[in-house]
Amino acid sequence: MKLSRSARLGTVATAAASFFVIAASSAPTTGAPGIGDPYFPKLGNGGFDARHYDLDIAYAPDTGRLDGRATLIARATQNLSSFDLDLQQLEITRVEVDGRRARFTRDGDEVTVTPRRTLAKGREFTVSVTYGGIPEPLGGPIVFGSKYGWMKTGDGVFVACEPNAASTWFPSSDHPADKATYDIRIKAPRGLTGVSNGGLVSTYDRGGSTYTHWRERRPMATYLATATIGKFDVRTGRTPGGIPIYVAIDPVLKNGNSVDVYAVTAAATDYWSQVFGPYPFEETGAIVDDMPEAGFSLEVQSKPAYSAVRNETTIVHELAHQWFGDSVSVAQWKDIWLNEGFATYAQWLWAEHQGTRSAHDSFVAAYDTRPADSSFWQIKVADPQRDTMFASAVYQRGAMTLQVLRERIGDRAFFRLLPAWTRLHRYGNADTADFIRLAERISGRQLDDLFDTWLFTTGKPTL
Repeated sequence: MKLSRSARLGTVATAAASFFVIAASSAPTTGAPGIGDPYFPKLGNGGFDARHYDLDIAYAPDTGRLDGRATLIARATQNLSSFDLDLQQLEITRVEVDGRRARFTRDGDEVTVTPRRTLAKGREFTVSVTYGGIPEPLGGPIVFGSKYGWMKTGDGVFVACEPNAASTWFPSSDHPADKATYDIRIKAPRGLTGVSNGGLVSTYDRGGSTYTHWRERRPMATYLATATIGKFDVRTGRTPGGIPIYVAIDPVLKNGNSVDVYAVTAAATDYWSQVFGPYPFEETGAIVDDMPEAGFSLEVQSKPAYSAVRNETTIVHELAHQWFGDSVSVAQWKDIWLNEGFATYAQWLWAEHQGTRSAHDSFVAAYDTRPADSSFWQIKVADPQRDTMFASAVYQRGAMTLQVLRERIGDRAFFRLLPAWTRLHRYGNADTADFIRLAERISGRQLDDLFDTWLFTTGKPTL
């Protein structure tokens, strides 16, 4: 077949247009300044996938100064001309990409890094940031009105960063959707202990300093990273089920605790391993610090951090998070009930296991004590909004949802569902729609009405 002259010209024009479309699509572009979470639009960063953080930090409690070098190994998900990192408050002195000095600019908490050469899509690269300053905790209404993040104590620092405070102490892609493995090295004054995630690689004294190196081999959300420093009495061993355990308790609190933190941690870790599936990390434990300004505890990956241990149920709650929140993390922060509702329901399951109260009776108590006109019922659990993302309804109504689900589909299906959920999304991220689909698949039942009523609708449901 022979084309006419006009057709040939049209073909040439079409080919040229196609070339320019292809060329434009592969042209280097700037990575987005955020992942796009509706609650925290600039948290996390686009254009790359964080793979591993290597953090070297030195902290001086007397001055409050932190000096650090953070090295991030990442994979480009597009052709990158530049990319962003999250860092609050602290000053940067040097940035390198693949060992070569790179330009950077700052706009508030966003650091834009421009490497000397374009980073091709699919390529793995390394960015190192040298930084320092005096970290300050965050505040506001989000975390029960408490300060959170990097909080000075009488002998060191208590580090608990949910939801957006990891970037107050290291540059990162600070969103749970971008998980990575970690090496964390802590330099502190001699006599203080630095406690972090995963397993202890080494610890030694040199000069007037103590150095500790921790390694978290499993993917971890940034907010679960810690570098808590202070005087601690440390006890190590294994749970009866064989899981390594590391418990560090501030000696100020050790004799005042009515709870045997080590024993409860061991027992709860083993029990949840039976109910929720195999324990997802290489070590379990606890960090118990004297931090009265922090009115909360946090499910730090592998070692929950307690600002003081108030009761046994706090421990079982934070340990349940190792499955629900740490191993299976939220895709967006609006899905936070998948963390808090499940951990609260775990408290009800623990009471049932102990023979003190059935989960059904815990549900009835939670339901009956809140009248229909209570503001408690005005929170939409599946999208509670940023400043009320930790409202009691997210915890309690989230747990109620699970009990209603259990009674609808029966114990056999329900206790197949929980380990199936943690197995399917192990070390990854998931959302509410994912859970509903799995619940329907395992139960063989259509459950839209249940979840619409309990998660997506305000008002007190009629039983």
